[in-house]
Amino acid sequence: MSGSQEQSYRNHKMFSPLYHFGVMLIAPIVWIASVVYLIKDRFSYASVVLFGLSVCVVLLAVLVRTYALKLQDRIIRQEENFRHMFLAGKPLDARLTMKQIIALRFAEDEAFPALCTKAAETGMSPDEIKKSITRWRADHYRV
Repeated sequence: MSGSQEQSYRNHKMFSPLYHFGVMLIAPIVWIASVVYLIKDRFSYASVVLFGLSVCVVLLAVLVRTYALKLQDRIIRQEENFRHMFLAGKPLDARLTMKQIIALRFAEDEAFPALCTKAAETGMSPDEIKKSITRWRADHYRV
């Protein structure tokens, strides 16, 4: 998705084709093939090494995604806390969950403080938060 395309609730989800449709599709296939080879070749040295490597590939694929998302979440929390402090003069409400904060980042500056308060007080789901945004603030960097 290009940075110039207008973003909305309908099109805000992003994928990294190489990761989502490459690595996450191929890694489990390689692991399954290595299990078949391990059993078929009766635990030969080569089949055990291939199985070990395929397990490492699957674990690395999962860890890479997990660490990237955790880092993005930390950055979003800091950005939105700073934004709320700048706009409302106080930090984000501690009752807001990380998923709510992630959803709130799409709200325009004018509606952001009020929507933060409403989300904290009513416990709005991230999906409800996104649907209640009338003017969308695009985020083209999170995947």
